[in-house]
Amino acid sequence: MRLDNNEIANSFIELLEVLRKLRAPGGCSWDQKQTSQSLIPYLLEETHEIIEAIETKNLEALKEELGDLMLHILFQAEIATEEKNFNIIDSLQNITKKLIQRHPNVFNQNNEIINDSWEINKQKEKKRENILDGVPKTLPALLRARRIQEKAASVNFDWKDIKPVIDKVDEEIFELKEAIEKENMEMIKEELGDTLFSIVNLSRFLEIDPESSLRKTILKFEKRFSKVENELKKRGKSFSDTNFEEMDEIWNLIKEAHG
Repeated sequence: MRLDNNEIANSFIELLEVLRKLRAPGGCSWDQKQTSQSLIPYLLEETHEIIEAIETKNLEALKEELGDLMLHILFQAEIATEEKNFNIIDSLQNITKKLIQRHPNVFNQNNEIINDSWEINKQKEKKRENILDGVPKTLPALLRARRIQEKAASVNFDWKDIKPVIDKVDEEIFELKEAIEKENMEMIKEELGDTLFSIVNLSRFLEIDPESSLRKTILKFEKRFSKVENELKKRGKSFSDTNFEEMDEIWNLIKEAHG
């Protein structure tokens, strides 16, 4: 069922009016003192809560968290409006124009054939010197590696099938082992980075988000390790009076029992 555009617009307006009342004299002291910079931690938190809701398939949480993030988007725009820098209309018009420009195959009224990729169009639009420019350096390393690889692949700097990608992972692991055997710490750091980069590339070919995959493994480790700790308590022990061999034995039992 298609949503009513007027209802959507009215919902945005209502939220914006509530925010403005909170920022106005007689409103909320916390909201009044916030700045674009001070809101960054909360903006990041809301973004990660959305990711968690998506990954856990919690639709009720996703519904709530999308609203929370929308508040922060409007909050940032409202502060910019108060400081006479730009407003939310500028942002909305900018993204609409950008989407049209970057999809000439959809919006080109002259039916002109466009061969440039999304990334090339973006490079031209933003007047970037290199195709790999524009990926934020503050992104988590796994995500940044994937985006860099995607940009390179968009101009055909990529393997055609998965076999050489797997071979590259094997090659980097072999070189890492060699560096460890030589006890050369600088070489170890470099080869470890190369290995991680090649694994991210493999995840891209498999169409698996490396960040999401790693988070799932971390969660699995946390659950199993908690079970190890609980089993030790049942045995009347703590970490300080046991050894790795016993913990590893418990770990393997838990793995067999729970997968």
